[in-house]
Amino acid sequence: MKKGKVKDSTNGLRDFQNSVRHHVRYSGGKALDQASKGDLYEAVALAVRDRLIDGMLETDERYKRQDAKRLYYLSLEFLMGRALGNNLYNLGVFDLAKDALTDMGVDIEEVRDSEIDAALGNGGLGRLAACFLDSMATLGMPGYGYGINYEFGLFRQEIDNGCQKEKPDHWHSEETPWLIQRRSEACIVPVYGRIEHYQDKSGNDNPMWMDWKILIGVPHDMPVAGYGGNTVNYLRLFSARSSDEFDMQIFNEGDYFKAVQQKMSSETISKVLYPSDSVEAGKELRLVQEYFLVACSVRDIIRRYLANHDTLEAFADKVAIQLNDTHPALAVAELMRTLIDEHDMEWEGAWEITKATLGYTNHTLLPEALEKWPVPLLEHVLPRHLQIIYEINRRFLQQVSARWPDDGDRLARMSIIEEGEPKQVRMAYLSIVGSHSVNGVAELHSELVKTTLIPDFYQLWPERFNNKTNGVTQRRWLLKSNPLLSELITETIGDAWITDLDRVRQLEEYADDEAFKKQFLEIKRANKERLAQIILDTARVEVNPDTLFDTQIKRLHEYKRQLLNVMYIIHQYMSLIEDQKQLTAPKTYIFAGKAAPGYFMAKLIIRLICSVGEVINRDPRVNGQMKVVLVPDYRVSLAEAIIPAADLSEQISTAGMEASGTGNMKLAMNGALTIGTLDGANIEILEEVGDENIYIFGLTVEQIQEMRNGGAYNPWDYYNQNPNIKRVMESIGSDIFCPNETGLFKPIYDNILHQGDYYFHLADFQSYLETQEIASRDYNDPSVWAKKVILNVARMGKFSSDRTISEYAREIWDLRPVV
Repeated sequence: MKKGKVKDSTNGLRDFQNSVRHHVRYSGGKALDQASKGDLYEAVALAVRDRLIDGMLETDERYKRQDAKRLYYLSLEFLMGRALGNNLYNLGVFDLAKDALTDMGVDIEEVRDSEIDAALGNGGLGRLAACFLDSMATLGMPGYGYGINYEFGLFRQEIDNGCQKEKPDHWHSEETPWLIQRRSEACIVPVYGRIEHYQDKSGNDNPMWMDWKILIGVPHDMPVAGYGGNTVNYLRLFSARSSDEFDMQIFNEGDYFKAVQQKMSSETISKVLYPSDSVEAGKELRLVQEYFLVACSVRDIIRRYLANHDTLEAFADKVAIQLNDTHPALAVAELMRTLIDEHDMEWEGAWEITKATLGYTNHTLLPEALEKWPVPLLEHVLPRHLQIIYEINRRFLQQVSARWPDDGDRLARMSIIEEGEPKQVRMAYLSIVGSHSVNGVAELHSELVKTTLIPDFYQLWPERFNNKTNGVTQRRWLLKSNPLLSELITETIGDAWITDLDRVRQLEEYADDEAFKKQFLEIKRANKERLAQIILDTARVEVNPDTLFDTQIKRLHEYKRQLLNVMYIIHQYMSLIEDQKQLTAPKTYIFAGKAAPGYFMAKLIIRLICSVGEVINRDPRVNGQMKVVLVPDYRVSLAEAIIPAADLSEQISTAGMEASGTGNMKLAMNGALTIGTLDGANIEILEEVGDENIYIFGLTVEQIQEMRNGGAYNPWDYYNQNPNIKRVMESIGSDIFCPNETGLFKPIYDNILHQGDYYFHLADFQSYLETQEIASRDYNDPSVWAKKVILNVARMGKFSSDRTISEYAREIWDLRPVV
């Protein structure tokens, strides 16, 4: 399959080679025969970037000519991954570049492997943002990402004696070729200081923000090409710099070192993704980081708008801003502050513009993930913004009181300011009050937002609430990451699916075609062989590609229930060695994912996975029937290798806790069958693929709520009544998997049996076990398995991020393609 067609006259083998040679010599300062693989990667990337810049400038001119409305997607995370391959595919020059480099004696795959992942995100939130940028550009929509140019992205994970060790991920320690610095568009950001109250000519209170310090936000643009190269938008990332003046008072008093220290302190704001907030200094840094993103973004967006418009009256007609979760919630206060303090607007007019401009996406039902900031901290860091938040809240509570008079409990529940010691600002509530749209990211999640998370707000403004089920871009997650399957699909139904994933439904008619099934399974086997080599290289475990690859690849969290998977693995192991049972299907259990550095239980579960794997993998009695491996340092490029090789996709979160999930979509799109609960987007995948082509188990949301609220769940009942559960729990509580560290896993045992099993592991265990058995039996019949897999791929059309973005554009942003 040709990865796109050559689009412009500058393309051509010789032109591309000349461009690469030029950058080796003049950008890298080397002769071609002296260039390392890293040098060649840099030169190839710069040759591609030249084309991206041409496209970006042409795209911007097109938008300006039509005075197009623009969307700005504010997110603290953008998990972009590697850019070279994706850009080559989307520009339609992959084959050309491959042939050009081969002619120069260079292997394109070696060049691609030299690239470091841009790990500017933590997981699904950041990867979703990256997929959205791809879809906006492919659809020809004026949409831009706004984030922070972290010097250190998400930590690099090493596994040492079964323990997660966090190492710095200095993703652009050597200048990345993908970022274009825009020093002339730097933003001035005020922070700290105090409020002085004055009166204006009419005698009204006129608060003045005084004695603030200055941060400088320097933008860096990462071009984002849509498929076909017709549209090139960009992701704008801000780096923090201190004001060039330092603090002249400190300098004049002779303390030069303190002045320099202040400069260094300012620049730590964009140093690291998610600094620890376990201590006060970390909390402050994280708050400043969120404000820095918002302040730079609002200032830059208004500057861009005013370059082509004389007044701000039509701002909301030409600008839409989407808040990706609560991290950018301060945009509500910052946009208000800017309109009122800097552009002399009256409150009412500024408020209408703010609401009409902003939309808010909620991504979680976990109360601890809904951000709150202590009022004293906000007062210290952003005194003017706190003042504005209080005024927003005062006016909002008047509205609530008018609707529900004499309902003090409701006022307390809905107030943006949560009473307590200290008082807290509820950032989700600020986002809801200051936006015209509030959306969830899967049908179940959106319903639970309305009925469970914030029902009072839904009763007040039902028209604001809507659902936008997440999606993923098939360009990266199928075309790029699974070229063998992509070629088969294109040879079978044509290539229109690359920009219209609904077209893959045509594969349904091949689900009973034995020759097609055989080809499909051969591709899966080849992908499994490739992954087996990666596992051997990185985890030093040899796995058999003929076994069922059972994969759980996601951030470590108790609600995602990696522990339930491990419990099942222990059950299988005990069945083998104590009961002398043969497993229905030999399996390789593949885990990958990082735990937050301060999350004790998640890190202990990693330790358990590794310890269980070490015992099983070394036990000769297992005789090749099972292997367990945790592949270290999960990231986008590793996901691109694991997902095409997966047979079974573990989506086993406690029902009602996963907002959507997108790994479930990527895996199903690549021919892995889902075993999962009725949670998040699993429900919609079930509706699309049919219940005979997915393995659903466990309690429903309603059953869990009933058991939780009624106090009816007692894990000891399951322990005493089910010998399988009892044996598994005793194994975890004993030293079978930690012979040299007595009691290592006792906290897990206690958490389940003595602390209530909050995530219902034991309640779902037997159902999970039985459903796993059904999946194993199906796998043993290749024809049956292949049909299910093909139908999964064929019915994934709904889960393209192109569909998601089209819905956002039509129903929230009022955004149209500009072609």
